[in-house]
Amino acid sequence: MKNLFTMTAVIEVGAGLGMVALPSLPATMLLGSSLDSPVGLTVARVLGVALLALGVACWLARHDGQSRAARGLAGAMVFYNAAILTILVYTGIGLGLSGIGFWPAVLLHAAMAVWCVMSLLKRHP
Repeated sequence: MKNLFTMTAVIEVGAGLGMVALPSLPATMLLGSSLDSPVGLTVARVLGVALLALGVACWLARHDGQSRAARGLAGAMVFYNAAILTILVYTGIGLGLSGIGFWPAVLLHAAMAVWCVMSLLKRHP
């Protein structure tokens, strides 16, 4: 799980920093619409901090892939990626919102969900 946690940490810390520093830019790239209210900017920054926390947790667990806690984190990552994937697909198809980074984000979360499941199914000696 070391590679999974390392990659997740890099992705989520990068996304989190972007959401905290310039929340309208990632929103525009993902959904094709900027955040133009103080409430939207605040919620986006809270999301950014949550992504940073997720990235930190994965970074700290990257050398401990055999523990029950690491497997629990990987299980949580399956839920996270599957839920984000579901929300994004609904947003794109159901609401018609998408920006230049929308479908790459959908594919990334799908791939990460599969990688998490594969890591959990892998038998360790």
